[in-house]
Amino acid sequence: MTVFTVRSCKKAGDFIYPKLDIRSLDLEGVTKLVDSLGQPKFRALQLFKWLQSGVESFDEMTNIPAALRQQLDDMCYIATVKALRKYVSQIDGTVKYVYELYDGELIESVLMKYEYGYTVCISTQVGCRMGCKFCASGLYGLTRNLTASEMLAQITYAARDNDIRVSNVVMMGMGEPLDNFENSVQFLKLVSDENGINIGLRHISLSTSGVVSGIQKLAEYNFPITLSISLHAPNDDIRNKTMPVNKKWNIDALLQACKEYQKITTRRISFEYALIEGVNDSDDNARELAKKLKGIMCHVNLIPANPVKENTFKKPDRKAIIAFQKKLESLGVNATIRRTLGADIDASCGQLKKKTKEEIDGANIC
Repeated sequence: MTVFTVRSCKKAGDFIYPKLDIRSLDLEGVTKLVDSLGQPKFRALQLFKWLQSGVESFDEMTNIPAALRQQLDDMCYIATVKALRKYVSQIDGTVKYVYELYDGELIESVLMKYEYGYTVCISTQVGCRMGCKFCASGLYGLTRNLTASEMLAQITYAARDNDIRVSNVVMMGMGEPLDNFENSVQFLKLVSDENGINIGLRHISLSTSGVVSGIQKLAEYNFPITLSISLHAPNDDIRNKTMPVNKKWNIDALLQACKEYQKITTRRISFEYALIEGVNDSDDNARELAKKLKGIMCHVNLIPANPVKENTFKKPDRKAIIAFQKKLESLGVNATIRRTLGADIDASCGQLKKKTKEEIDGANIC
């Protein structure tokens, strides 16, 4: 593993922007802004393309008049991320970033290489309020939502830093996308705009812990994305103990919402299932899960649980994981075991932020 310390943390007070978040505007919004400044409409498309490309200042926009650039700088800010830590796997080249935001808050993002191209896993919130027991992201609760522009910035930074084109996005990092609904929807519109990053919606996955009201609202947009449900249990008894969201929307309510979502979108749903030794990995659990998923066009993604020192959960051994997969398949459920990338970067989602924060606090940098 190679670790790079990219920059020192600055105080949050250095990053206060009481200005317009211009990068979260769609082309129509940018056009209205340009028109309000008395500029010709063609400037809007120029400006929008620059914003989507990942520029970090208006000075980089070389075909925009200097006077307009100054005017925009006075009125607006361009949301960026700064890599505070960068971890590079020596096994497969996976890159994990700890990003610092304008207010000094920290998030995580991961760049992964597959045969079909590069995928970025982005965060949608600083922290998380869902409180899943096996996840490090919510250890400190929710601090704030990310803007659509801050989600975009995670992609463009990774693309620029590695001189690559990102072809796929998974909204599976820190946070619950459907708990930050409006910003997540705006991000989906921006990232798929043909005048911008232009990543097709079919190449984007959104993961939710089971926010039923959000799934219902998302169905109304009929985006051709892949909806991934973090299920992780075959019954309410287990899920109540590991995922507090289940106490508001139980498994039956969640799966009913999935069926309704599928009727509208006709898209296959992916179910994430983190296997935890002695908790949800028995043959009986597999049979119960298969029964629950009957009638839903789906795929089950089996994930060996990541160790988090704040709990005692352990992943099953490889033999038990394969046995669970085979049992599901024998019951007619399509199931695969998630490929592990960056195995030498020992940090599950949320762990890098926690580790970095502890290092910073310990060194009294901030």
